[in-house]
Amino acid sequence: MDKMNVISGVALKGEVTVSGAKNSVLALVFASLLAPGRHRLTNVPALKDIESANALLKSLGCEVEFANNELVIQVPETLKHHADYEIVRKMRASILCLGPLLARMQKAEVSLPGGCAIGARPINLHLEAMKALGAELKLESGYVIGHAKKLKGANITFDFATVGGTENAMMAASLSEGETVIENAAKEPEIVDLAMYLQKMGAKISGAGTGTITIQGVERLKAVDHEIIADRVEAGTLIIAAAITGGEVKVKKCDPHHLETFLKKLKEAGIRMTIEKDSVTVLPTSSFKCVDITTGPHPGFPTDLQAQYMVLMTQGQGASVIKETIFENRFMHVQELTRMGAHVTISTNTATVHGEPGGLMGAPVMATDLRASACLVLAGLVAKGETTVSRIYHLDRGYEKLEDKLAKLGARIRRIKE
Repeated sequence: MDKMNVISGVALKGEVTVSGAKNSVLALVFASLLAPGRHRLTNVPALKDIESANALLKSLGCEVEFANNELVIQVPETLKHHADYEIVRKMRASILCLGPLLARMQKAEVSLPGGCAIGARPINLHLEAMKALGAELKLESGYVIGHAKKLKGANITFDFATVGGTENAMMAASLSEGETVIENAAKEPEIVDLAMYLQKMGAKISGAGTGTITIQGVERLKAVDHEIIADRVEAGTLIIAAAITGGEVKVKKCDPHHLETFLKKLKEAGIRMTIEKDSVTVLPTSSFKCVDITTGPHPGFPTDLQAQYMVLMTQGQGASVIKETIFENRFMHVQELTRMGAHVTISTNTATVHGEPGGLMGAPVMATDLRASACLVLAGLVAKGETTVSRIYHLDRGYEKLEDKLAKLGARIRRIKE
């Protein structure tokens, strides 16, 4: 099991390019199931989650080729409809094949999904959306088993703005009969990217990026080419890496509009930046203050940047209150940060970080989930001495060659193969 070794003391400097968005690719990969033919996705990051998604596509009967960040998917006229546990258990996003399979094949058997252990993350909203569209569902032996003669348009109102649930509903509704209106829809940039892809395929969708999405079902969709948007979470992680080391780094090929709340909080803290159309340049900042955040659905502060932001706050002046409203178990990185000397106290879904610039000490630590692994690597960039992060297979699920990107900026970081 690989580890990551980090030695502090370097202010990062240079330019770095952001990879394609993992969370967008995973939705689009399964959306390809809606249309037979040759789909070509570009700017696709080489990640463990993409490997898992490709394996699932192959198991459903697709031909898949992936090289040089280009993914070509040949979708057959007839798909298999069984998504096996051995594949699905590795990645929660596998549930996104449910809607396309029901819409195309009128049946689906999808194992209950796995992924990071950051909370319950129930799939009940996905299931309720499919039922609203006319699917008959049951849970049996760890599988969601669904049937539908023909999905029909419906009004779907989510209890909260679920990204995956919105995506599954959009995909299924695209081939449903009649009109579907999704209320309290998720507004994330990845939702907009999915809508653009579906529209290219021939879907009739309006309102993506707002709380109400309307879909007019069509009989058939076609295979198309599409370029994946930049990964806003990777961009935010690289921005924090520059800021926490007092470096000067231009983070290229990102969309600052996707990070407005995040960048606003960094500016409020005193981090110096220059923001352009498709880049953010972090300027050397000798000191900054701690600022409170509350995570929330887009356009709120992204929960996927909460752990990384917490590390930044350990180096600020004062104290920061971090409230997590999305996942109930997303402070597992706090225990490891505490071992490195961070002063963090937790009360239910709120963490209070007492900043102490230069106060972290290198230590052997263990990643518990994807974003926690990035958090610990960032901590290693400023912790006195040497930090070794174990279980970095989590990191490989969501960051494409993060150590290479940081090394090119001057970081003393290396992967230890075991």
